[in-house]
Amino acid sequence: MDSLDARQIKHEVLKRGADLCGIASVDRFSQAPEGFHPHDIYPKCRSVVVFAKHVPYATLTASSCVPYTHISSLVANEVDTLGLALAYLFQERKIGAVPIPSDDPYESWDEERKHGQAILSLRHAGYLAGLGRLGKNTLLINDTFGNMIQLGALLLDIPLESDQLVTSSVCPKDCRLCLDACPVQALDGTTVNQRLCRPLSNFKTKKGYILKKCHRCRSVCPHCLPTR
Repeated sequence: MDSLDARQIKHEVLKRGADLCGIASVDRFSQAPEGFHPHDIYPKCRSVVVFAKHVPYATLTASSCVPYTHISSLVANEVDTLGLALAYLFQERKIGAVPIPSDDPYESWDEERKHGQAILSLRHAGYLAGLGRLGKNTLLINDTFGNMIQLGALLLDIPLESDQLVTSSVCPKDCRLCLDACPVQALDGTTVNQRLCRPLSNFKTKKGYILKKCHRCRSVCPHCLPTR
């Protein structure tokens, strides 16, 4: 069967339920840390397809953190399910496709720093695929859905045309809303201190549930509210 070009691939991804889709040539990942490059995951990778579904904004306004935790998990599962469906589609077209988890699992873990690192940074992949820019809260910000997006990706073994990078600035130079709102001061405008952040962002209840008890860096951002 004939292969697919970039336009056709994005059409297939969006048709199957993604809200956003962009493509980055593997050459754009030259700055990826050692061990976390697409070639470290799939040596045959030549293109990275990044896609996203938006997370309902109103969940952030609930007095309880349970709705946001629950919906975030459901959307992440939908993104992973979409990645699997796309992998089957591309396999039928004789295209090698390796899905990247939208969230867990990952291998890299520093116990002392409580620092985990996904096998591929989806936020940076999203930027390289033209889906948005990274804010001071370290979240990918899209023009349409703001920072309320859940990302997924597929590594493909075919060359595809890359989408244009977003070059406009998303955070005013003097804006400190997310930095000042963080109750544990885990943000410095570039990175997040996971050791400080995790006790709230991955809060464990007495029954053993993991809750996203804090999302201030997301909810105080002017880019939280979608534009449509």
